[in-house]
Amino acid sequence: MELDITFYLQVAVTIFSIMDPFGLIPLFLAFTDGQSDKQRTKIIRRSVIATAIILVVAALAGKYVLSFFGIDIYSFQIAGGILLLLIALNMLQARGSMLKTTPKEQYEAIEKEDISVVPLAMPLLAGPGTISMVIVFSTSMQTAEEKLILVGIIILVSLTVWPILLLSKWIGQKLGSTGINITVRIMGLILASIAVKFIVEGIKNSM
Repeated sequence: MELDITFYLQVAVTIFSIMDPFGLIPLFLAFTDGQSDKQRTKIIRRSVIATAIILVVAALAGKYVLSFFGIDIYSFQIAGGILLLLIALNMLQARGSMLKTTPKEQYEAIEKEDISVVPLAMPLLAGPGTISMVIVFSTSMQTAEEKLILVGIIILVSLTVWPILLLSKWIGQKLGSTGINITVRIMGLILASIAVKFIVEGIKNSM
């Protein structure tokens, strides 16, 4: 089977952009304020592992969940595209998506000792948008080899979050709020384009 490198690259960029690890830096620093570097490293490690597990399960079981509820892939693709577009619009305004966490949830997270799984892994990294896109990509793949490649992409993208959060203090100092906002807006623009493509393809295929 000939691999479509462009498609798999699009998959990786989409998942990474929805995770938005750069936009997560201010929240992560707030959540872990007062904790040692050792504690932060432990939180990051657990969070990355939890994120990868959640998304891999979604990729492998998503098709059966849709089948159970009688939802066809094109309807789900349109819904996922709309959800992705909403996230992208928030990112274009350099604003945290309310589809991930509310201010109340963020406040509660600051009070928690271990934020690695909730809310860091879910819903901040493996949120509704990320899970939806993983399911959309998974259901479009027919062979075991393609699904195995998707699992590999999910693990690799999850691992990229590790150094970004590990260097969050340094990145925050170097980029500043303006630099982080610009990075988030660029990823938001990419996401918006992908979201429109999903919606158009979903509508076209369902007709």
